[in-house]
Amino acid sequence: MDTMTPPKDAAELAARATAVLEGNDMGGWTRAAPNLYPHQWSWDSAFIAIGIAHYDVGRAAEELRCLLGHQWATGKVPHIVFNPDAPPESYFPGPEHWASAALDAPEAPSKPATTSGLCQPPVHAIAAKRILEVADGRGVARAGALAFLREVYPKLFAWHRYLATHRDPEESGLVTIYHPWESGTDNSPRWSGPLDRVEVEEKLEYERRDLQHVADPSERPTQAVYDRFIWLVELITRSGCDDAVTYATSPFLVKDVLMSAILVRANEALLEISELVGAPESDRDVMRAWISRGRRGLEGCWDPGLGLCLDYDLRAGAPIEARTVAGFAPLVAGAGPADQWRELLRTFDSAQFAGHPGLRWPLPPSTSPAEPLFDPRRYWRGPVWPVINWLLWWSLKRSGEGARAARLRRDGLAQISDGTFGEYYEPFTGESLGSRDQSWTAAVALDWLAHQEEVSEEP
Repeated sequence: MDTMTPPKDAAELAARATAVLEGNDMGGWTRAAPNLYPHQWSWDSAFIAIGIAHYDVGRAAEELRCLLGHQWATGKVPHIVFNPDAPPESYFPGPEHWASAALDAPEAPSKPATTSGLCQPPVHAIAAKRILEVADGRGVARAGALAFLREVYPKLFAWHRYLATHRDPEESGLVTIYHPWESGTDNSPRWSGPLDRVEVEEKLEYERRDLQHVADPSERPTQAVYDRFIWLVELITRSGCDDAVTYATSPFLVKDVLMSAILVRANEALLEISELVGAPESDRDVMRAWISRGRRGLEGCWDPGLGLCLDYDLRAGAPIEARTVAGFAPLVAGAGPADQWRELLRTFDSAQFAGHPGLRWPLPPSTSPAEPLFDPRRYWRGPVWPVINWLLWWSLKRSGEGARAARLRRDGLAQISDGTFGEYYEPFTGESLGSRDQSWTAAVALDWLAHQEEVSEEP
């Protein structure tokens, strides 16, 4: 258990959160954490930009601008932009692991590789719109924020088009991932079945750097899982990060419901941005079609027995039956029939998730305690993630679930009020786990703290 003295009030918590973000500022972009994550991660930066906006709107815009500056010609936003000043031993697999792919891929942004060839959930349009909202709320820099939106709109539209086409050639409305890292929830039991079927065909020689930067290595993925992670990277790089080749040959190919739900909400945000910047009506027609298709796709993934939405394993031709927080994808998307919505909320409140009587706070564990692979300390297999709580809070607010959202925000703030800004938290003890001074956790704190007026609305 961390012995740091907790902040005495909200002002001190905000000051500490700001200090974390400023301490991780690398000049135009922000590293995800001081040691374990020394590079710029895609969806981390989206959340980070939201937090930074509360004290520097221009710097928040620059966070996304820097990331989008490394966009591939296909529209893909890479999941990592590598820090050229980070020691080679600080993170594996580093840029050298992607170099051969970049040399073979004409759509890559630079040679040798400065990015990975994967992607992550598309939170970016949500963050861009939130920057404008924060600017308006602070009464500053609206003109600058609007200019920023006009600048990045084409890049965001191209990013969403990439996901709607290259990653969904079937037009199912569901985004396909090639690697668990693309989901952002890489060690989740969501991927255990598909990963178990991945055969590592060659001996892999590498040193795991992630184990050197956490207090307890048992919190991290097992060696067998990590071997499969690295083998999938090897296959993707050998293809030159060619989507068509990977789609045809990868042993891991999954429709990710959480990523698909985020894309629905991101398309809604981008639709609002398009109106603000005067984009062509034809763009809006395309985005409305993407939104409708995404909602239909999610509705088709509903499992009435589990009361959750399930990912779909394209190689096995079957849904993945795992009770994880990703199953609340329709809540994130703000979509679905009324009976499914009610059942989702019932599952959310049940002992399988936020209603479990042993929880330190009534916040949903990343994996249900009722799931056989649940582990309260292992990465994505049980710990509570503040960024997921933020995503649920933001989505529930937009869906008219104000009181429920307010309670989620209140308990989420209580969890991170220890001031460590952990990557994730043990659900029963509330212990801060993983990397400390995690940038996106600090960003979540700042955005939640800006909504103090909600406290009076809670029942």
